[in-house]
Amino acid sequence: MGKVITFGELMVRLQPYNYERFVQADHLEFSFGGGEANVAVSLANYGLDAAYVTKLPAHAIGQAAVNSLRRYGVDTSLIVRGGDRVGIYFNEKGASQRGSVCIYDRAHSAIQEASSSDFDWDKIFDGAEWFHFTGITPALGPNMVDICREACKAAKAKGVKISCDLNYRGKLWTRDQARSAMSDLCQYVDVCISNEEDAKDVFGIEAEATDIYAGEINREGYKSVAKQLADRFGFEKVSITLRESRSASDNGWSAMLYDVKSGEYCFSKKYDLRIIDRVGGGDSFGGGLIYSLMTGKSTQAAVEFAVAASALKHSIEGDYNMVTVAEVEKLAGGDGSGRIQR
Repeated sequence: MGKVITFGELMVRLQPYNYERFVQADHLEFSFGGGEANVAVSLANYGLDAAYVTKLPAHAIGQAAVNSLRRYGVDTSLIVRGGDRVGIYFNEKGASQRGSVCIYDRAHSAIQEASSSDFDWDKIFDGAEWFHFTGITPALGPNMVDICREACKAAKAKGVKISCDLNYRGKLWTRDQARSAMSDLCQYVDVCISNEEDAKDVFGIEAEATDIYAGEINREGYKSVAKQLADRFGFEKVSITLRESRSASDNGWSAMLYDVKSGEYCFSKKYDLRIIDRVGGGDSFGGGLIYSLMTGKSTQAAVEFAVAASALKHSIEGDYNMVTVAEVEKLAGGDGSGRIQR
């Protein structure tokens, strides 16, 4: 099986301990995370050959970021070293009716100031089977839109499958900027991953009779969203994660996968989550979906595996989903009892 390449920004994550607010905290937890890096860790934990591409400074913090991936078996040999700083995000974990808060400090990071000459995509995609990026990466600046486009063109030239999680971030760019850039990039994408809001925010495509804040899900509306996305961009598959937000602590979690060739719309079972950490939840879904499609799972089995993987991630502190294939398959198979293993 070929290598999976993921491309994006790896950041320092700083977070108050427990569920403290920023204004309460006098010390912070230090870890690393970032959308595409989180996917690479999932895939490496599942036994796939996963390589992560980014640009990081050649100082000690940059090396600590690299090491955070290497410890889980991610191939870091393609990471470019240079620039002056690692981006930071501050995360305040929500609880009950108080939502989480994320504050970015990523301006002038090494990857944000990267240039096309930093990445030899022909070399990077040598022996690769799959390429994954998210809408967060081109949101870092016009130069990153260009670099993502170059990556997609090189991947297509080598017959590499491309997946993209739309991941709209309103703190990074406007809806008009996102629509322009992602309309261009999505012409290269084979598998699109979205959620309740992204399709609306980026492309103006909205599920009917659905209130994401009230937690009301209309399946027919999401079938329509998936078909509209596929028809517009020629995607082979469209997956939409469905989060029913009852509070910051309790969510309903499920997903749909639309396979264009067969015309199948497959909905997963729904999990009632008590959330420990929701950051990286969508990335863990993406990692589970890529693993499932690369290993030949059926449409239904693929979405069940991806949702189960993500359900488990919500119980794990930090960005990375540290679970095995066996653990995911156990949950997907119906064992969600949480009983102690002896």
